[in-house]
Amino acid sequence: MKTEVLQKQVEDQILDNYEAMYRLAYTYVRNQEDALDIVQESVYKAIKNAGKVQQESYIRTWLWRIVMNTAVDFIRSRKNETELEAAGETGKEDTYRDFDTLEALKVLDERERTVVVLRFFEDQKLEDIARTLRENTNTVKSILYRSLKKLKVELSEGELLYEG
Repeated sequence: MKTEVLQKQVEDQILDNYEAMYRLAYTYVRNQEDALDIVQESVYKAIKNAGKVQQESYIRTWLWRIVMNTAVDFIRSRKNETELEAAGETGKEDTYRDFDTLEALKVLDERERTVVVLRFFEDQKLEDIARTLRENTNTVKSILYRSLKKLKVELSEGELLYEG
């Protein structure tokens, strides 16, 4: 009985967060089809393993972790097959409102990018991000502030190029 309830709650969370899951996957691969594949694989994993969720209140965090891990696995497998840049150039790009900011995310490493995306694109609290990443909240704060400094430098340099 509990497994059926968890299954339903996982499905509800997937439906409520599908677009956000896509956006998170997209920040990793920057390609529409690949991001959709990652979300589809993540949904499959989540539904398949719904009975393993320890606490109902952590379902959303658990979903984010699945998407992040699936995206990282996808990138690693893609690197083994071909060069990542070639794959990114041939894919259909999504249109985002602030392409400069999205491009600036490339200067961040995986963890930094994840913290920034979850905080500002998905409006998650630092405590939730810490739980997702299995980190201390203060560590997440440090990662966030370091990432914001890197982004500020990257975006400032871009503005200087446009003005010059």
